[in-house]
Amino acid sequence: MKILITWCVALCASTLLSIPSLSQQTQAFKSGYVNVNGLKMYYETHGQGEPMILLHGAYQSIDKMFRNVIAKYAGSRQVIAFEFQGHGRTADIDRDITYENLATDAYHLLEHLKIDSADVFAFSMGSNVGIQLAIQHPEKVKKMVLISGAYSHEGYQPSYTAIVPSLTPSMFEGSTFKKEYDSLSPRPDKFPVLVARMKKLDLAPFNWEKAYVKIKNPMFLIYADNDVVTLSHVNDMVTKVGGNVMGDMDPWPRVRLAVVPNCSHVGLMTRFKSIYPMIDEFLQQGKR
Repeated sequence: MKILITWCVALCASTLLSIPSLSQQTQAFKSGYVNVNGLKMYYETHGQGEPMILLHGAYQSIDKMFRNVIAKYAGSRQVIAFEFQGHGRTADIDRDITYENLATDAYHLLEHLKIDSADVFAFSMGSNVGIQLAIQHPEKVKKMVLISGAYSHEGYQPSYTAIVPSLTPSMFEGSTFKKEYDSLSPRPDKFPVLVARMKKLDLAPFNWEKAYVKIKNPMFLIYADNDVVTLSHVNDMVTKVGGNVMGDMDPWPRVRLAVVPNCSHVGLMTRFKSIYPMIDEFLQQGKR
């Protein structure tokens, strides 16, 4: 229990990334709600240019997760961010939270915005959603930056899956995360429902290996060396889509890998600045 409480505190503390002031927000800014699969889903678009869609992590919001990412890329791109079912400003509905459902929501948002395809920048749960988006609608996806993603539940650390059943809403009380949820959510009384849905998601078995290996999109996979995803699964994520080759002799694969040293899963959210140069090089490769 003590470990679980420490994890929750770390989650809240590590997401306190600086949020740009209004003067720093891009001029080409739009926000609103779109009706998607029964959801009244909150979204924002910033900037102009080649589209990039942001997919946040569990229990997160645009504000906690992506303000710095938006500030970095909206000067040269159209950055699309939205909040998943039951997260941030998007109210919950009577539907399980699954990676497949969330990917379908992302697809319909892109359709609503008349975006033919977009690069993906995703973290944790969002990375799994990005994988499902590429599986379900490969035509909508260009390049994929997937931070701490997994194609199977077997890729998660046993110490993580062991604590999920004991997670309770009361453990979030007093945290900055819970305060933000209360201030953003249209139904702050539904927080216990969100926790229950997220526990169900985290405990549900899944394995998309057969579909994952067919993904043709260029992928940049990023992990911490002490992540929620095991290093053995990281190896599978890379190898099964053609990576892990002798680069001086073999053709370069469509997947690349970065492992951030001396870092944890939640710690990755504070290390974005150190990995931006690698992400930028990946996104620019092949462009004139």
